[in-house]
Amino acid sequence: MLNMSAKDVSLLKFSRLLRLARDLSRYNTHHSALHTEEKAFDVIIVGGGHAGTEAAGAASRMGARTLMVTHKISKIGEMSCNPSFGGIGKGHLIREIDALDGICARVCDKSGIQFHVLNTRKGPAVWGLRAQIDRDLYRQHMQEELLKLNNLTIREGCVEDLLISECNGDPSVRGVCLESGVVIEGKAVILTTGTFLRGQIAIGLEVRPAGRLGDAPSIGLAKTLEKHGFTLGRLKTGTPPRLDGKTINFHILQSQDGDEPPTPFSFMNTQVEISGGAQRKCHLTHTNPAAHQILLDNSHLNVHIREEVVGPRYCPSIESKVLRFKGRNHQIWLEPEGLNSDVIYPNGISCTLPANLQQQMVNCIAGLENAKILQPGYGVEYDYLDPRQLKPSLESHKIKGLFLAGQINGTTGYEEAASQGVIAGINASLAIFRRPPFMIGRSDGYIGVLIDDLTTNGTTEPYRMFTSRAEFRLSLRPDNADTRLTRRGYDVGCVKEERFNKFVSMENKVKNGLDVLRSVVLSNSMWAMKLGSSVNIRGDGKLRSALDMLNTPNVDMEHLMSVFPNELNDVKEDKILSKRLEIEGRYLRLVERQEDEIEEYKRDEVLQIPNNFDFN
Repeated sequence: MLNMSAKDVSLLKFSRLLRLARDLSRYNTHHSALHTEEKAFDVIIVGGGHAGTEAAGAASRMGARTLMVTHKISKIGEMSCNPSFGGIGKGHLIREIDALDGICARVCDKSGIQFHVLNTRKGPAVWGLRAQIDRDLYRQHMQEELLKLNNLTIREGCVEDLLISECNGDPSVRGVCLESGVVIEGKAVILTTGTFLRGQIAIGLEVRPAGRLGDAPSIGLAKTLEKHGFTLGRLKTGTPPRLDGKTINFHILQSQDGDEPPTPFSFMNTQVEISGGAQRKCHLTHTNPAAHQILLDNSHLNVHIREEVVGPRYCPSIESKVLRFKGRNHQIWLEPEGLNSDVIYPNGISCTLPANLQQQMVNCIAGLENAKILQPGYGVEYDYLDPRQLKPSLESHKIKGLFLAGQINGTTGYEEAASQGVIAGINASLAIFRRPPFMIGRSDGYIGVLIDDLTTNGTTEPYRMFTSRAEFRLSLRPDNADTRLTRRGYDVGCVKEERFNKFVSMENKVKNGLDVLRSVVLSNSMWAMKLGSSVNIRGDGKLRSALDMLNTPNVDMEHLMSVFPNELNDVKEDKILSKRLEIEGRYLRLVERQEDEIEEYKRDEVLQIPNNFDFN
């Protein structure tokens, strides 16, 4: 648990970064030497963002000889936009990635500086686990996790072209060609280029090539995809200005504390790294008519707004919100970027005005009257590939062995990218081992919903996950992601023994706990006597189990454990088990009714349409 002064945190972070830099230097030097002797890999991953890191982790765990090629090793795991993970729908994705032994949930638990579960006024099926993240710690811990992987080589470079050859008359990927002219052979390639594919950034009327501020775009790869007949489109996104926290008047603003105790993302953890008392606060302010007027008066100085390229509907720029929703003030959450950082991320004012006008707009807002901008907001425009050109395994239809994951497929968000990365990493490995692909259906997980939406319907705007997209969300809860996916991941080789053993242990505890709850049966009259006047139960003499009672308003596991301390003694000592049993009990009857719908869906899903079917 963390309970250190800011100075201690600074020294610890600095020493860790120095050690990590030395390790990465030795790692890259060692493997660069290997490249001159042996250039062939099983899986090559292009990009070191959130899709790339999960793809690398999955392929390595599967036993594939894996290469990650990235522009800058120091930027692996970079959080390019918001300093947070999770949220409604997105928290489900992180839990499912973790259930498949993915990396990001465990790294979030180490790097989080505020944990908060969203949507708790509704049922647990739609709760959204969310955390503010220390950017530096996240990048550091992600790189440390990748360095632990035995089968992974990391190389700095820019991939400019793909090696394609004919295999039985069909094009098949054979590796990549770097900008330096170096050719690296591979049996499968995963493209996770994010916003770098012919990316350009805009601040006001100034437009320059970049995948993100300070990093060059990938031009040659976009041309290669077009040359091989892929349909590309353009999307855009943006990021807000970064503010100096020392110049913000937090005292007049509403604050939000983290949950106590914090809820971990990973099933492997019972607690997060930071202690509840050390969590950082977020603060809330709002836009106002004065700020809106600056945006409206200067829209002609904003090329990002004037263009026809589609941006994110669910995370729009402040310019778009003011134009669409006239007369309405908009929330701005002031989010800390780190334990030992004064940088504040103003979530809600993604902006691409000229820098001087951004400063004027910010200073119109309550609490920000004297705030200084450290980095202006900017827009990013980039190529993406129509995801209908992909199989549900995320392998392309046009080129065998070529997989794509992340924003290149039209999604937005770290969680959506990481979800695709873990699936692409698994399936690229299975393909080279000549094994059937690993599929997650709409009834199996939110990852399945995401991939099915993309590969079936495509997207014309940056795709974001919401719980409303899932038809079977009563069954697809954050608490049972391991039950749905961990055993399947273990069977294909993606989940390691340590996680699988922990899962089996919890699975047995849940089964035994449910059996105990089913075995405790009383009449309604006796339940009314035992639980007291706070619980409204009709004394009609009918028999009900303790499991049935969890469907009764105001009855939870605390009530049951107080009434049956001996029978539920083992549960009382395990808060995570207690909460899981409570949720299982509350959803049991609803899930049983939904199972018929799921079975009907699965029967339709396995219906195969022949490739040569004549639709005319």
